[in-house]
Amino acid sequence: MPIFGTDGVRGLANGPLTAELALRLAQATAVVLGQGRTADARREAGKRLTAIVARDPRISGEFLAAAVSAGLASSGVDVLDAGVLPTPAAAFLIAEKDADFGVMVSASHNPAPDNGIKIFARGGVKLPDVVEQRIESHLDGPKLQPTGAGVGRIQRLSDAEDVYVLHLLASLPNDLGGLHVVLDCAHGAAAGVSPETFRDAGARVTVIGADPDGLNINDGVGSTHLDQLAAAVLEHGADLGIAHDGDADRCLAVDASGAVVDGDQIMAIIAVAMKERGQLTRDTLVATVMSNLGLHVAMREQGITVLKTAVGDRYVLEAMNEGGYALGGEQSGHVIMSKYATTGDGLLTGLHLMAEMAGKGKTLAELASVMTVFPQVLINVKGVDRTRVGDDASIAEAVALVEQELGESGRVLLRASGTEQLVRVMVEAADEATAQRYAEQLADVVRERLAL
Repeated sequence: MPIFGTDGVRGLANGPLTAELALRLAQATAVVLGQGRTADARREAGKRLTAIVARDPRISGEFLAAAVSAGLASSGVDVLDAGVLPTPAAAFLIAEKDADFGVMVSASHNPAPDNGIKIFARGGVKLPDVVEQRIESHLDGPKLQPTGAGVGRIQRLSDAEDVYVLHLLASLPNDLGGLHVVLDCAHGAAAGVSPETFRDAGARVTVIGADPDGLNINDGVGSTHLDQLAAAVLEHGADLGIAHDGDADRCLAVDASGAVVDGDQIMAIIAVAMKERGQLTRDTLVATVMSNLGLHVAMREQGITVLKTAVGDRYVLEAMNEGGYALGGEQSGHVIMSKYATTGDGLLTGLHLMAEMAGKGKTLAELASVMTVFPQVLINVKGVDRTRVGDDASIAEAVALVEQELGESGRVLLRASGTEQLVRVMVEAADEATAQRYAEQLADVVRERLAL
């Protein structure tokens, strides 16, 4: 069974994800990513390869990052240990420090017992599937085992946070003066750097979820738990709230009334602003098939094309790279601004969202009104054979009938889960009751046709 999922290797730390696996994965990465003309040129110049290693603050990250660093150094790779940092900061530093690759130890929005290993290639870009497969095939193969002066060194990257903050601040079109924001850092990787950055950008900042102890990451806080953020915004009379997840590659928001502003709405706001400034490549936004129909309607009204991809920010990024597009993302809050980042960056997104508020003198609710969110109902149908969902004629017929009845006022998406034995049935419609009715109707068909 493949160990790489849609976002690196992830699992229960000290369960499937052991220190031994982290070590072997690092060694295999050194073999595979240590090939190529750039790597050869470094060796010919008498230099070793270099890798950035960072982690989020969950407790297991300490031994897993140590194992990764040991595997790389034992393979002759110099390690720059960036410590606790957001995933987008690690990706940025790979490019900024001209490293050959990098590793982020994080399970993103998952609970503390889980962890993960994300590998980035030169330039801070995520690995394509074929390269991950090559790394996996080398797990039990020959390792690089230099001796003496050939082994790698492990050094602390002391200026990692400062370099990242300066990069973020330099990206802003204007400061955030006059705005009061509540930041929810999910007791995660952004707990130190995010409040500092928003204050340096001129905002008044109130912070919650910024006391990581290694065990409380994402625990009732962060982008998957917005209730506390909404309550804090109302309590402090703030202009908005911004929530990160554990590794801060996501950004979701709430407006001054506590209403949620999701990733689709944030993308709509930023896309319109970039189009006005002539920065939106070919007036195109890249989004996944899960983005709300309201985003498509709003962008069409603004003269912006929405290019759809499979679910996963890696697929959004692939489409952006292929087409040279400037903006893309997911409803979950992964927003990629390719001029400044190679991955979703929750701090960058939040800063630019607030920059639009400050620059235009508008509230977040006013900016978000560019898009009307269509009610969306998602039903996870369990205990079915997910592999046959795309081949069943009766299901296809039922979907076609619902799509015909919805017309342009709704849509249907059936998708097999990539990790569980279930099928996701998603229906959007002009009202909640209609979406619920059709979603339940299709879920019943899926259960009947694909029952195990």
